[in-house]
Amino acid sequence: MPRVKGGIVSRRRRKKVLKLAKGYFGSKHTLYKTANEQVMHSFKYAYNDRRKLKGNMRKLWIARINAAARMNDISYSRLMHGLKLANIDINRKMLSEMAIHDAEGFAKVVEAAKAALN
Repeated sequence: MPRVKGGIVSRRRRKKVLKLAKGYFGSKHTLYKTANEQVMHSFKYAYNDRRKLKGNMRKLWIARINAAARMNDISYSRLMHGLKLANIDINRKMLSEMAIHDAEGFAKVVEAAKAALN
């Protein structure tokens, strides 16, 4: 078999990694080995954080709903229990959007939940 030199393929692969590592601190954006390690870690962080984002958003929605519910004299947990008893199926994302942009509508939802609790 003839000898094959992998110059072009190797260079392209290294350049691709170094391009992904652009902006990293120190040797992580210049040396291939450290850049490759950091890029692999970065991909891992990105993958994990896409999953963590879902939990973080849920925490944010709950905090917003709780703040708006307390302005309407009810706690978050009692509000959610009241909504369940009243058979009102609104997810937390929509409830938080209502709390921010549609205070009157949110107040009506809270009243329905309070009525279901009593």
